[in-house]
Amino acid sequence: MSRDSLGWGNVSTAPAPAGMRQAAGPANKHAWSGLARGADAGRVRNALEAPGSMGVVVTGDRGVGKSLVGRSALAGLGPQVFALQLRTSGAGANTPYGCLAFTLARLPQSALGSPTAILHGITSLIRDDAAGRPCVILLDNAGSLDEQSTGVLLNLLQTGTAKLIATAQRTTDLPPDFYWLINSGQLAEVRLAAMTEIETREVLQAALGHRVSTALASQLHQLVGGSPTLLQAVVSEQIERGNLVLSGSVWTLLDEVVLDGKTALEDIVRARYARETPEAREVIEVLSCARTMSLSRLARMFGPGLIADMEEAGQIVVDRTDQHLVTLGDRYLGDIVRNWLSVERRLELRDKVPGHQEQELEELTIEDLLGYAAWTHDCHAELAPPHALAAARAAVRLFDPKFALKCAGSIRPGDNEWPEGQLQKAAAYLQLGLPLQAMAALDDITEAQAGRLGPVAFAELTAARTDCMAWLPDRSGKVPELIRQARLRLQELGEGGNYRPDSDEARALARAGLCMDLCEFNYLSFIGDYEPMMDRLQAAATSADADTLDPAHRLRASIILMEALCVTGKELDARRLMRELGGTLGEWSHVPRIRENFAWRAYNVLLLSGQWRQAIDMLKDASGRAGHGLHSGSAATDLAVGVAYVYAGRGHLALDPLLAAIAQLEVRTSLHALRQAYAATAFAYAQTGNSVQATVYLDRARSADGPARFVISSSADFCMDMASRWLGDPDAKDRLVRAAEQHFRAGRYTPAGICMLGATVNGTAKDFQFMEDIAAHRQGPLAELSRAVAVGSRKKDAALMLEAARLADAMELDAVQARCAALAYDFARSAGLTATATAAHTMLESLAESVPTLPVVPKTKGPLLTDRERQIAALAGNGVSNKDIAQEVGISVRTVEGHLYQVFTKLGVSSRSDLLGLI
Repeated sequence: MSRDSLGWGNVSTAPAPAGMRQAAGPANKHAWSGLARGADAGRVRNALEAPGSMGVVVTGDRGVGKSLVGRSALAGLGPQVFALQLRTSGAGANTPYGCLAFTLARLPQSALGSPTAILHGITSLIRDDAAGRPCVILLDNAGSLDEQSTGVLLNLLQTGTAKLIATAQRTTDLPPDFYWLINSGQLAEVRLAAMTEIETREVLQAALGHRVSTALASQLHQLVGGSPTLLQAVVSEQIERGNLVLSGSVWTLLDEVVLDGKTALEDIVRARYARETPEAREVIEVLSCARTMSLSRLARMFGPGLIADMEEAGQIVVDRTDQHLVTLGDRYLGDIVRNWLSVERRLELRDKVPGHQEQELEELTIEDLLGYAAWTHDCHAELAPPHALAAARAAVRLFDPKFALKCAGSIRPGDNEWPEGQLQKAAAYLQLGLPLQAMAALDDITEAQAGRLGPVAFAELTAARTDCMAWLPDRSGKVPELIRQARLRLQELGEGGNYRPDSDEARALARAGLCMDLCEFNYLSFIGDYEPMMDRLQAAATSADADTLDPAHRLRASIILMEALCVTGKELDARRLMRELGGTLGEWSHVPRIRENFAWRAYNVLLLSGQWRQAIDMLKDASGRAGHGLHSGSAATDLAVGVAYVYAGRGHLALDPLLAAIAQLEVRTSLHALRQAYAATAFAYAQTGNSVQATVYLDRARSADGPARFVISSSADFCMDMASRWLGDPDAKDRLVRAAEQHFRAGRYTPAGICMLGATVNGTAKDFQFMEDIAAHRQGPLAELSRAVAVGSRKKDAALMLEAARLADAMELDAVQARCAALAYDFARSAGLTATATAAHTMLESLAESVPTLPVVPKTKGPLLTDRERQIAALAGNGVSNKDIAQEVGISVRTVEGHLYQVFTKLGVSSRSDLLGLI
């Protein structure tokens, strides 16, 4: 079972199958499938009407909408066609004339004497019913057709009495005679593929009438396997349960998807479940409860033959990792079937699974352990404290915080595992964006319990406390003292023990010291105080002395250093370190959440360096590995994508992901990111020229103040001030300059430069000089762009501003490019540099669609080339003769000559070759 859609803790506990309620009428269901399969119905009709065609077979996996496509194609033929709909059941192959039974019942007794008489009788009856109209037969589930029905249908096709639309999963499932007709070209095949993720999103938006986040579309796509019928059933159920809601203008989920089988989806599951053998049903029940299980354990229970058959039929899926984990092929099936099972049946199945005995649990993989824990909770039982702790730790590692809290809830204050269990609770609460609850969990550890912890466990507890306190305004300032006191205690332990350097106790104290170093580095990066730790951080990231104590210490320090280098102006060094670390991450897959930590800090490096497109690509890795709960990282990913687009000046592209992020964050606030989301959305609307919505979201951002990591809070402040500046706030520029000065004094040269780049749209010579000074402390293309803008603006150098526009173009920073081009145009016009002015004007025109509202509007708007002049100049510049230009444009040669005279005069050039590159 996919944990992306069905978390370990999402367990229905109903003791018996629930009654079914129809979530949506058949017309609604067909409408959903019609949105996805309209073009496919057209393909079927075209194949049916092709010359020499006897019909068409619609093939595809279960649930892709074969029957709906067949019915839609049939309906599209209109009333002038006589339609006959037939269907075989799973047992149809054993029932003579199974799909024709109702037609058989209409025949007179005299027509039932022999197969030949029946054949002629049915043929005559259909011709009479058609009354001269063409007949088309729709045959569902043709793979189960019995021999007698096959003969009748073949006769109808061969005699031209009817044409056929049949559905089957594969052409090889059909009777041999039909398969031969396909190979000979007399029956066409239309193969239906499952909907892609993009198609799923399009269908959702068309059916629901509002925006749907990419994360939600991706989740539902994975859950239903691209089936429009199942998609409709799942969405209807979630709407009825109140889990899928419209937040603003975006559909979002309040919680993870749990399917309780109270809608049309249960009918689908029951129909498929009824066709399985008793042995296969038990496999399905076991995997429904276990979520996932290793192939070796499952084969020990049921035998390799049955498992191989079910895998071949697509009922189960075996991954290709070393563990060979098995899950159900239909990802929605587990919740429904699990809902049917009583507690007694769940206990009975659990006791049958090898490896679930108490003494064997230490040998389980993480997936097996989590499956056992979820199964135990399903049975209304509690885990033993050691297993509860192990499951909670694993759930936190796999970003399933709600299940981690459920597991840790089995640990009592008197258990030895209590302090570590509270640490896991705190980590889970932080993943949910609930620092107060996380701090409360840690405060439940008594001083006596903390005093009995070893050095490493004590250091980890201190680190957890600092993580929580950093989010709490009334406690954040106490973190340095907490770290100082913890170091003193570790020092006292070392002095009091007088341990040998190579003893286990000394090594434990050294590991605790490394933990405290990382704790301090994380805190200082959280508040944005990078400069004081740079020397120590670089030493920790480059020294191999700690490798024997904590092999991952250097890697963790290097990841923090990567971000610190970028913020302090060493962007090229940061990106170089990022590439080095990225090449070694595969060796550290066993370190909890190290890849996600790297990906998100690398995103900050790329975004602040101006490499916004690479920053978005980096998010694919972060979101793809974010965790197993539905919402693990989806809102954060949408938000980060939107922020990247906003920084690039592409507000029109930023709105969809930003509004999707807001919809998720408003119903489930995550680490106070809502302020940044509002601010970035205000900036995006300002970039698109929508001042009304920009003002609305700017007001929301101002009222959503709260603690956040430095990179988040500084980004929110920047977006708010930039939105205000675009809206004409006279104080916005001063706020940006003050922010730049604060960053500069703290050694944060990169955000200082970004703030000044935004502040100097209408800057003074003093502002540009400060901007140039900041650029001198930085590295990389964004620093070079900032320097060029500062010098070019201060000196009114058109050529330098045009070069700055080209630098911005290379970095795909549309708004900055438009600003530089507008200034280059003004400076060139003032200096009489016609060719430079034309090049700048052309660049501005190319940005008209992506930057509808210019950050700087050219002051001089003198006429340059008309559309006709530009057309003729482009042809002439490419060597086309005046005569050929006249023929192509449809004017006289003399008119072409007159236009070229105007072009040469306006552009200040004297030959046709000079035009190349200007137009």
